[in-house]
Amino acid sequence: MDNQANKLRSLMNQNGSKKSQNTHFIAITSGKGGVGKSTISANLANVLANNGYKVGLFDADIGLANLDVILNVRIHKNLLHVLRGECSLEDILIEVKPNLWLIPGESGDEILKYNDKNIYERFLNQASILDELDFLIIDTGAGIGGNTLNFLEMADEVIVVTVPDPAAITDAYATIKTTSKTKENLLMLFNVVKNEKEALKVFENIKKVADANIKNPLNLEFLGHLSSSKDVSSSIKKRTLFTDENTNASDELKSLASKLLYRLERKMLDNASSRSFSNFFRKIIERF
Repeated sequence: MDNQANKLRSLMNQNGSKKSQNTHFIAITSGKGGVGKSTISANLANVLANNGYKVGLFDADIGLANLDVILNVRIHKNLLHVLRGECSLEDILIEVKPNLWLIPGESGDEILKYNDKNIYERFLNQASILDELDFLIIDTGAGIGGNTLNFLEMADEVIVVTVPDPAAITDAYATIKTTSKTKENLLMLFNVVKNEKEALKVFENIKKVADANIKNPLNLEFLGHLSSSKDVSSSIKKRTLFTDENTNASDELKSLASKLLYRLERKMLDNASSRSFSNFFRKIIERF
């Protein structure tokens, strides 16, 4: 069971002595709620943090933010308070553990009223405190709302999470179709499946439909799967992270992280441009 962990550690150590010059932005989304998107976001961030990377976890599921519950932390203020000018960005950051910080979102809809550029400029002036992050994991809202699409378009990698349920698969395909208008490369992660065989079968069906009906250039790839597991469901109930345990579920997610890191390493070789948290959000805000 330690094979994937050792492989991941080896891959990370290749550049471990070098200071990162870029923040990698990974958006995790879904067609519908209830497919495990936030749990996967939190545990992916945890795996990266456990291996020495500085990771920010941004709860961008506006209106339904719940990462604080999953991480079992108490938040006093969130992004809404920053936008109101009631506190600074630094004030809302929660250090979950060494190398892992939560940027809390808002669980109500009031934040949607704050779309004034001047307000966001104030936010950006404070955002440079997070420019040293190696990764920003963005837990987006489910579906294809305007704010979600902005995050998906600007991310380095987009992971679409679904479960082998007809309604979830239909909604995931709708998300893929819409996102393909601005994003050529998309990854799929299949949650709560029996095994990899089932995940690959569902993926091939989705890819077949996508290839036949989506006219935009699209490279849809299979990132991996997480099997149905009592360890995962138990961790959710206990508000712990299953990747802190030595289980099959943890091993599977470490394998996904390893594949993701390999992709990002290759992209770094192909693209030398600098990316930072503040620049990322500046580009997001320009789209309002």
